[in-house]
Amino acid sequence: MAFQMDNGHRSRDQALTMVKNKRYAPPSAGESSETKEATRAPGQGLSQRVERAQQHGDGGRVHANTQYSQQGARGGGRYQDPIPHQPSNDPAKYQAHGCYGRGGPRQRGTPRPYHDGRRSGSGGRGVPTTTSVTLPELHQAPQVHHQVPVVTPSPPETCSSSLHVEVNTGQVQLQFQQLAIPDQSSSIQGMQLAPPSSKSGRFPMRPGKGTSGSRCIVKANHFSAELPDKDLHQYDVSISPDVPSCGVNRAVIGELVTLYRQSHLGGRLPAYDGRKSLYTAGPLPFTTRTFEIVLQDEEDRIGGAQVAQRYAILDIFVTCYSVCSLLIYLPVVRREKHFMVVIKFAARADLHHLAMFLAGKLPDAPQDAIQVLDIVLRELPTARYSPVARSFYSPNLGTRQQLGDGLESWRGFYQSIRPTQMGLSLNIDMSSTAFIEPLPVIDFVAQLLNRNVSIRPLSDADRVKIKKALRGVKVEVTHRGNMRRKYRIFGLTSQATRELTFPIDDHGTMKTVILYFQETYGFNIQHTTLPCLQVGNPQKPNYLPMEVCKIVEGQRYSKRLNDKQITALLKVTCQRPQQRELDILQTVNHNAYHEDPYAQEFGIRIDERLALVEARVLPPPRLKYHDSGREKDVLPRIGQWNMRNKKMVNGGRVNDWICINFSRNVPDSAATSFCRQLAEMCQISGMDFSIDPLFPPLTTRPENVERALRSRYQDAMNALKPLGRQLDLLIVVLPDNNGSLYGNIKRICETDLGLASQCCLTKHVYKRSPQYFANVALKINVKVGGRNTVLVDALSRRIPLVSDRPTIIFGADVSHPHPGEDSSPSIAAVVASQDWPEVTKYAGLVSAQTRRQELIQDLFKVWQDPQRGTVTGGMVKELLISFRRSTGQKPQRIIFYRDGVSEGQFYQVLLYELDAIRKACASLEPNYQPPVTFVVVQKRHHTRLFANNHNDQRSVDGKSGNILPGTVVDSKICHPTEFDFYLCSHAGIQGTSRPAHYHVLWDENKFTADGLQTLTNNLCYTYARCTRSVSVVPPAYYAHLAAFRARFYMEPDTSDGGSVASGVTTSRGPTGARRAAGNVAVKPLPDLKENVKRVMFYC
Repeated sequence: MAFQMDNGHRSRDQALTMVKNKRYAPPSAGESSETKEATRAPGQGLSQRVERAQQHGDGGRVHANTQYSQQGARGGGRYQDPIPHQPSNDPAKYQAHGCYGRGGPRQRGTPRPYHDGRRSGSGGRGVPTTTSVTLPELHQAPQVHHQVPVVTPSPPETCSSSLHVEVNTGQVQLQFQQLAIPDQSSSIQGMQLAPPSSKSGRFPMRPGKGTSGSRCIVKANHFSAELPDKDLHQYDVSISPDVPSCGVNRAVIGELVTLYRQSHLGGRLPAYDGRKSLYTAGPLPFTTRTFEIVLQDEEDRIGGAQVAQRYAILDIFVTCYSVCSLLIYLPVVRREKHFMVVIKFAARADLHHLAMFLAGKLPDAPQDAIQVLDIVLRELPTARYSPVARSFYSPNLGTRQQLGDGLESWRGFYQSIRPTQMGLSLNIDMSSTAFIEPLPVIDFVAQLLNRNVSIRPLSDADRVKIKKALRGVKVEVTHRGNMRRKYRIFGLTSQATRELTFPIDDHGTMKTVILYFQETYGFNIQHTTLPCLQVGNPQKPNYLPMEVCKIVEGQRYSKRLNDKQITALLKVTCQRPQQRELDILQTVNHNAYHEDPYAQEFGIRIDERLALVEARVLPPPRLKYHDSGREKDVLPRIGQWNMRNKKMVNGGRVNDWICINFSRNVPDSAATSFCRQLAEMCQISGMDFSIDPLFPPLTTRPENVERALRSRYQDAMNALKPLGRQLDLLIVVLPDNNGSLYGNIKRICETDLGLASQCCLTKHVYKRSPQYFANVALKINVKVGGRNTVLVDALSRRIPLVSDRPTIIFGADVSHPHPGEDSSPSIAAVVASQDWPEVTKYAGLVSAQTRRQELIQDLFKVWQDPQRGTVTGGMVKELLISFRRSTGQKPQRIIFYRDGVSEGQFYQVLLYELDAIRKACASLEPNYQPPVTFVVVQKRHHTRLFANNHNDQRSVDGKSGNILPGTVVDSKICHPTEFDFYLCSHAGIQGTSRPAHYHVLWDENKFTADGLQTLTNNLCYTYARCTRSVSVVPPAYYAHLAAFRARFYMEPDTSDGGSVASGVTTSRGPTGARRAAGNVAVKPLPDLKENVKRVMFYC
């Protein structure tokens, strides 16, 4: 049976500190040092184009925008205000990534001194108890008897202490053997997905290097790093009391090195990862040693627990008395924080094994050695700049650009050391990301709302927008001169400032915030109708009027950018190749690795020249069009062609269609003529398309979308059903700014009505560009089941390892929720070719799954049905069945392109998903195991390729200055032994082209380098939505589009903040919510209609 389907405040901010700072500290107390690169993500709107990966960045780095300071709390390294960094040739000076202890200057861009958030009057381990006079500068929410509120420390940064993952080599090798030789005797009921594992085993070796195409030389932004001739030692570091802050840990180790480098550390300058590991170039003179380190709080405390009546008196002293008088009046009591540091020898990082791996003599990279070198080279940039994942940013690295709504872009650079065929290589690239402008909060709010906030009261929607934008932002007060206390915002008051009161004694006597600020500080609050900021501890909230607060500089904006902000960021990051290359070289020169004391200590030398790499330009494939056209085929030139004199190879049929107009700016006559022109273009392009709609266009308002769609669809079906026909297409005219309207239309049409739809913006209704009509016709054709073009080699059965036997090509991707959408699920999408030998039509399925889960959970699944018992299903199984129905043959070969997987997830994804593919095949037919090739597609990397000679037209696109489409690199900058390559398959239009990186994780089909590179490049010319080759192989591109589309299917309460979990959007699976990781229910997406699943609805 073949293919049977289972159907505050210690606000003693102290007068003393203020006077001290005025006298001794340099200006720029709020000074910070100088976004993720905006990339064009295929198929996404503007709001999707900038940095999906911040979520996938290196979790082992401290973000400099997070300040480890709750001033007025216990502890913290003593520091001076930031000063411009002076490169030092003195390796004896340890430059910590955080604050310093006694006497150490705090470098620009590093975290603030540590304070653990506790207040006066409470001691801790090793901390003497002191008392203080409290000078509140803000109003605490009603708490009796002047209790001093606790300021909650900022959330700790995720700082992984190691990039290396411990693995069980034998276990992984056994799992690989099980995948290669599946046990056919096991029952379906006993199927368990392979347990996730991490690194070991072996990916396919490179089957030689490719030879196809014309050879050329390109430059890559990789810089050769000389392997040091040193013994690298790793030491475990234990710091107690434990503090979940990399900045504090660095301050402690920085103080330790400053004090004991010469006397106890043998003169060595260690590199520290911020958590549990310390690395040295050579052994320390001990195997275990304990140090006691004391960090002092720079902020001096004043003695005496006093009440509010003395606050104003102290302010008078600050104003009227000399510094000497004040120092006499207010005794200095420094608070100290004691730490016990245990350093214990752990292991040696074996550079010999690394050298053997780079020479291709060992299968696995010694990650510990690579990690040491990466940490060493990050030490100095982390001290100089604001680190974000593997990038570093500073306002001094380029001109700040306003992005709108209170945001600005900072320039920076990405840095990572990698093992390559040319040895170790340092990958440097330019990047930009969004930071919050250091504005007065009033000005920030005015920009955010795009109006003067004093004109009219805030609406509820305004309050929600302000609260969302300011939550987690750190501000400093401005109403006390140079005494700039810092707080983190967690909310807004529900009342206006003029309505807020608080008790001033035990008898319940109340005072208004306005009167308090007037009497205490002589500050008259102007914006009395605005709410106050809630800062500090949510359990004991404190109120600060907006107008006394300014946003602290250097805070990266991690939430989702709006379309305007992304457009502005794209303009900043869009650089022509020649300019980007120059900036990279200038960055390397500015970083001066030859003067880096850590690089010198560890013997690392960086070549300051771009790597010269041998490349090849693959020829474009010939594309077939219909024989009735004047041109029956075409050979693309520089990655593009057009539809003039050509007809679609298989035109779809649209006999009955309707139009709904949601734009009030488009009259019925304009909508009618627009639709007629579009219909004529579809006819010219080769479709069987009726010129006249079933009904005249219907004009309605966007808020009536659901009712209008359903009623118009029902009217159409009432007219067509007696004739035995179906409605084929809905054309929709949208306002240019349509909010959620587009998503609602797609959700209703694809999950409820089962209707193909094409949306058009108002601006195109009036422009009526022939090129626009031609592109829309391409999209409509594949949505109704047609083909636009196919490869000539596919029709003539000349594609190696595809044309010889029925082959199905899969694409898969997982879309994760944007920052701030904490309760939204991740969306997995899988598409698969449904035609052979053409391999151009792809059916798609989508599924919601546990948020941030990269493994696709519904590739294969087993569940219990009350009537049928054990039932199997999943996306792979259903697409295999669909292929059999479409072609009449079962696939005898599987090629699986998997998008969006980082290197650290390779083994987990392969073991889990290849196992699911195996089980899906076995559930269809005994002993059915077609050979699988599993290829990961990566776009979120920082390798860039530049022409060796920018004036050489043989290797350069003259319009954009980019390398030519088809440029492939499989040497020098690629993996030392494994099967990977970089392919720039598209012609860059703006900016610098980013090649896609393909890494083969499993290959039972035994592809040659030329075979897989040529197949991948040729497929990039079959993308359905335009007449250009695309940057990512289309199956992976389509999966990305489908996952993005499925976000519209979530119910409004789910997509905004509800909880959702795994369920495939087909009728062949469990429909109820199930429990996911963390015991959080994930609601299934609504089912796609059967006729929608069969076509390329996502285009």
